[in-house]
Amino acid sequence: MLRLRSFQSAIDRLDASLAQPKTEWTRDSAIQRFEFTFELAWKAVAAAAQAQGVDARSPREAFRRACALGWIGEEDVWLRMLDDRSRTTHTYHEAIAEEIFERLQAYANVLRTLGETLAAVH
Repeated sequence: MLRLRSFQSAIDRLDASLAQPKTEWTRDSAIQRFEFTFELAWKAVAAAAQAQGVDARSPREAFRRACALGWIGEEDVWLRMLDDRSRTTHTYHEAIAEEIFERLQAYANVLRTLGETLAAVH
């Protein structure tokens, strides 16, 4: 439950950063919040899956399990988020930051839906 609460709190902070007028600072802040929200998302999925007797030891495996369990749809969106999180974590390029920032609102929407689904599962 603690992982789920932390995940839901992170979603709220991501939403708050996306609600701010766009500047270089708010863009970078939103990207950083996306990174830790994504990390909490896969760990919350792994914990919920484990409670159902299903192992998920990596983000990719966690989201595949979540798809199989019916907790998420559009596995390709989740794998794209995984790729974007990796791109922002390991390198920084202005063009990549802009590209990923443009997708953050859509990502926040699916992250929020996952949070609601996991809350219903518990």
